[in-house]
Amino acid sequence: MTSTVDPISLPQRTASNDTEIDREALARLLIEIARNVDPDYRARFDGVPTADPRMETLRQLLVGREISELSRVTDLLDEPEQLAAAVGGVLPSAAARAPHAQLGEALAPAVERAVQRSIQKSPRTLTDILYPVFLPAIRKSIGEKIDQTFQSLNETLRHIFTWHGLKWRFESWRTGASFSEVVLKHSLVYRVEHVFLINRNSGLLISHVTADNATSEDPQLISSMLSAIQDFVKDSFNEKEQSGLDTIRFGELRLWSEVGPFATLVAVIRGNPPEELHEIVRDVLLRIHDEYSQALEQFDGDSSQLIGVETQLQTCVELKQEDSNQGFPWLVMAAVLLILIAAGGWFFLSWQSGQRWQAYVSRLGTQPGIIVAEQKVRGGQFYIAGLRDPLSADPQSLLSGTQVDPARVHSHWQFYQSLEPEFVLKRLTASLAPPDSVRLSIVNDRIVAEGDATAAWIDRARAAAQQLSAGGPAFDISRVRDPEERAAEGWQAYVSRLGTQPGIIVAEQKMRDGQFYIAGLRDPLAADPQSLLSGTQLDPARIHSRWQSYQSLEPEFVLKRLTASLAPPDSVRLSIVNDRIVAEGDATATWIDRARAAAQQLSAGGPAFDISRVRDPEERAAEGWQAYVSRLGTQPGIIVAEQKMRDGQFYIAGLRDPLAVDPQSLLSGTQVDPARVHSDWKFYQSLEPEFVLKRLTASLYPPDTVRLSIVDDRIVAEGEAPDTWIDRARAAARQLSAGGPEFDISKVRDVSPEARAAEHWQYYVSRLEAQPGIIVAQQTARGGHFYISGLRDPLAADPQTLLSGTEVDPARVHSQWQFYQSLDPKFVVKRLTASLTPPKSVRLSIVQGRIVVVGEAPAAWINRARAAAEQLSEDGVVLDVSQLSELSLPELNRLREAIQATDIFFYSGKVVPGPEQTPVLDRLADQIKEFAQSARKSGITARFMLTGHSDGTGRETANASISAARAETVRALLNKRGVAPELLLVRGAGTFEPVVPENSQTGSSTNRRVSITVNLD
Repeated sequence: MTSTVDPISLPQRTASNDTEIDREALARLLIEIARNVDPDYRARFDGVPTADPRMETLRQLLVGREISELSRVTDLLDEPEQLAAAVGGVLPSAAARAPHAQLGEALAPAVERAVQRSIQKSPRTLTDILYPVFLPAIRKSIGEKIDQTFQSLNETLRHIFTWHGLKWRFESWRTGASFSEVVLKHSLVYRVEHVFLINRNSGLLISHVTADNATSEDPQLISSMLSAIQDFVKDSFNEKEQSGLDTIRFGELRLWSEVGPFATLVAVIRGNPPEELHEIVRDVLLRIHDEYSQALEQFDGDSSQLIGVETQLQTCVELKQEDSNQGFPWLVMAAVLLILIAAGGWFFLSWQSGQRWQAYVSRLGTQPGIIVAEQKVRGGQFYIAGLRDPLSADPQSLLSGTQVDPARVHSHWQFYQSLEPEFVLKRLTASLAPPDSVRLSIVNDRIVAEGDATAAWIDRARAAAQQLSAGGPAFDISRVRDPEERAAEGWQAYVSRLGTQPGIIVAEQKMRDGQFYIAGLRDPLAADPQSLLSGTQLDPARIHSRWQSYQSLEPEFVLKRLTASLAPPDSVRLSIVNDRIVAEGDATATWIDRARAAAQQLSAGGPAFDISRVRDPEERAAEGWQAYVSRLGTQPGIIVAEQKMRDGQFYIAGLRDPLAVDPQSLLSGTQVDPARVHSDWKFYQSLEPEFVLKRLTASLYPPDTVRLSIVDDRIVAEGEAPDTWIDRARAAARQLSAGGPEFDISKVRDVSPEARAAEHWQYYVSRLEAQPGIIVAQQTARGGHFYISGLRDPLAADPQTLLSGTEVDPARVHSQWQFYQSLDPKFVVKRLTASLTPPKSVRLSIVQGRIVVVGEAPAAWINRARAAAEQLSEDGVVLDVSQLSELSLPELNRLREAIQATDIFFYSGKVVPGPEQTPVLDRLADQIKEFAQSARKSGITARFMLTGHSDGTGRETANASISAARAETVRALLNKRGVAPELLLVRGAGTFEPVVPENSQTGSSTNRRVSITVNLD
């Protein structure tokens, strides 16, 4: 067992000026101290008498504290752990107060050995430590080198083909420097105008140096703005602390920033500086930190300790590079220009001559019958060799227009026979000598012969086609015909043409000795065989024909003969319909008799002659008269009493209503001559509804608000009218003749305000009576006011809102409604929906006056629905729950069992579960959330009852309180884990629901719990 020792604190006493000390007493006192401090000294000083008791008291007063401190220090040194704790408590303050040089010399060997052993043991640790420091520096150095390389490359490429580029290339050759160095020397012109040294932590300006003739605003303001920009970029883009904005460009001005441990150096540069300037600025910043490191770290706005900084910054301001303005070397450039012009001229002439020669060679290559095997240019001379067809163009003639000197051209051509189609065509034309009737041509790389030729020439052409070289064009002579064969084909075509002509029958035809013979039968009305020779290319002089005349039975020839013999009038048209001759139109009886006789005389086997469509005009007139009489009989208001025909005249008499249609106008379209019609009509008043309607309209003059119409043979008046007009209409209805149509004016409303208000009120009452859930018991109208009372279901429509659109003044309506519960299925469904709150998987509907519940639901909800059905059955309402089935979701059941199997246990007397219950609470919260989400998807509302329990220790009231508190605690912990509070219900069961009997310590701990029960609605 170790004892704690207070830190050593040595008492500091002021020196005493009292020199009169009893030395003997002091010696005795020291001996006593030695005896008390070290037991070894007690034996050594046994012979020395003890001090005076008063001296002992004085000793305790003077050095009692020192003796106890010395004893405690001795104990402290004997215990290593206490000594280490004591040294650790004072070591940091001692190291802080010690001089830096001495502390460094003391710690350096130990630290070096520790670092060396650490690196040897795990080099990766040092790498991880140095990585964040060296990587940004390496990356920045590499980036600057890359920028420097690209800058040099860009400037070199930009000036490589310019006048300055030529001048600088000459300077590079003259001075021995590289071309890129010369380009950068002249193109990168710049001047450092301002240099700011800014404290990195506070953003205060340490020093500012300006070049000559450079202007700027307040340096302190510029320094603050630069620091603000740095902070803005870091905060906006979450940049690391050690990074910073290193370049800002605005027009010709560039701001280069170099960041150091305690200060930032910002250079304002005008122009295009080289990348090497970064190194110069960085060296200046390093020198300033080396010389003034402590002053920079402790800078608080006082620059008195940093006077020499401006000298260092002045070296940056002096950095610049101006463009040299040396005189232009006109003489050298003139000589160079002359040489270049001469060389360019020579190169141009050589190139032009070569281009002309290549154009000539290309021209030869496109010529048919010429193959260029070799061509070259040597010593200003042109040489060409190859193959040439004797029929091709002369290569020498192709030189014209190419501007190539013929004297410089040396050619060597070997003759050959080209297989090009045009050359083969020329050779065939020369060898075959085709007659004028044959034409040779090239079609799709084939040589085609067309026309007429003798058989001997055709044989020669076939032999020539077979002798053509393989790989050459084909020689097609299939289109060359012998004239005799062509004549035979034309004759057969002529005979076939005659065979298709109606009225011509070819009995015999033959060819003999170049002559053509034909014989047969021909109807005189048929086409002339001689005229059919046109287009057949046959010589009429070589044709000998013999035709016998006969009468053809073809319909067209029979038609011609009938037309010639019968001479039909213009009103009759003869035509051929389906191989029959049909006559149509009007004709006299005499012509019709002649036509019938001609039809009987037609030869058997010939076409039939149909004259059934030819009519006698008198018969047609009689038919038209009958149609006219029938038309009159169907007209309302016209009664035909008598009609007859006599001596070509028509007579008619009867009754006619003056409002009926004019009989004379009905004659149009009947083809009856009005001059032959004699009529005698007596006027009467028809009882047809349309005539009665016209008379009522003329006598009553109904207003525009009243419309008269015929409905089911009744005359109906609808609309609004004054009571005077209504009285006149009623009188007219009574005066109508018996047997006439009825005049109904019941739909005409009186336009007086009282009558209109009464109608509106009756409409409102009818509207109320049609509303479900409203029963009108009594309604009256009295003294300009309306009174109504009855029963109304609270879920029914509001009677007051039904007044809108009825034009009834609500102020004149006095209503008294008694509430009741309607047994209308729609209202019952609404009440059931509100009371039972069915899940989404259950649907309530009305089927033939019954309320049917269909779907799946939890067992508890089904029991509630069955209880509601029993209560409604007493009122005569059928609630059918037979189609309900208990909801069965395996996943929900699994989760439900897992949740209900979970208990949260507590220590005795505690309302907060121990830390070992945290995983159980986490798992339970996830399960509850998953169960609630799955239940919502299934249309079910889940509730979780948290029941707190306690053991039998203590009073019952205290146990009930602690059980309820445990349930509330679990609800709070589940709520903290994301469980919605409305899902959780709590209750305290106290000791009344133990899970095991409390006959042991284990039973008590098991009963101290919170159980979970899942309820589904």
